[in-house]
Amino acid sequence: MSESVSGTRTADGAGTEDAAGVGGPGRTGGVELGRVRQMWHLLEPLHAVVYYAPEVFEESAALGYATQERWPSYFPLRAAPLGPVGGARVASAFYSFSPRMVADHMDSAWDTASPGDLLKARERGIDRAYAAIFGDRTASPELAEAAALARRAAEAVNSAGRPLAAANAELAWPEAPHLQLWHAATILREHRGDGHLAALLVAGLDPVESLVSFAGIGAATVERFESRGWSAAEWAAGRQRLVGRGLVTEEGIATEEGRELRRRIEQHTDELAAAPWQALGPDGTARLAELLGEFWVAVLGSGLLPSETTLGIGKV
Repeated sequence: MSESVSGTRTADGAGTEDAAGVGGPGRTGGVELGRVRQMWHLLEPLHAVVYYAPEVFEESAALGYATQERWPSYFPLRAAPLGPVGGARVASAFYSFSPRMVADHMDSAWDTASPGDLLKARERGIDRAYAAIFGDRTASPELAEAAALARRAAEAVNSAGRPLAAANAELAWPEAPHLQLWHAATILREHRGDGHLAALLVAGLDPVESLVSFAGIGAATVERFESRGWSAAEWAAGRQRLVGRGLVTEEGIATEEGRELRRRIEQHTDELAAAPWQALGPDGTARLAELLGEFWVAVLGSGLLPSETTLGIGKV
């Protein structure tokens, strides 16, 4: 997962099956899987605006990164918590991007600025961006309460086997509530994202196949998925592998088996993402969802986020 979102739904009907037999149908420790997915829908825009906000682009440009398009700053901004790693490790953690595309942006990324400089720049940038988007509500008691609840959930994250979640969780918490909210949203979305990659691996989908199969259920257009850097030949080869498994047609449309596989992947992702919300509890999670509404609307209303992304929010 890597792109931002501009649509959502509550997903109340999602995940009605038992979650590893815990908590009854569609529940993990008393938190419904639909609620788990809803929290992703609500928090994802609050995190991902960092990759689109002009204030963050300005901070990145001041360090020397090109900002005519978002990718030259996106990759180092997101990878900075990992330290001065190279393209191979970033491609592994980001999964669905072509390693060539990652290498193009990461092989010299730390010659421009250090990871520590990028971390400071993204905090300055999101500080300014949130101030521009939320205005006086940045200092509201509702935002402070939301930040405290989100932090409780984020601090409950078990980061074992989740490199991006672990790297962000290891960073010091900022003092300002609005920055704590962003930091918590970042930990939680990377925690879910790391788990999603595990679900894809269990399902036997390599990076290209994961995108082809997702396009096959209409999560986004094939043209949108081209942003991940794979060649037409690589996409076609991935599609043929899925045709051979009976998961998509020759035209790339998901078969019944392909749709069922993607449903299981999303349910598995919800299950793997449930622990922080289990720790926060049903009441705390519900309260956070309520508080986040106005800030989610404000981010979407900013017009900074694209109308179509590769994440499938609103469609899965």
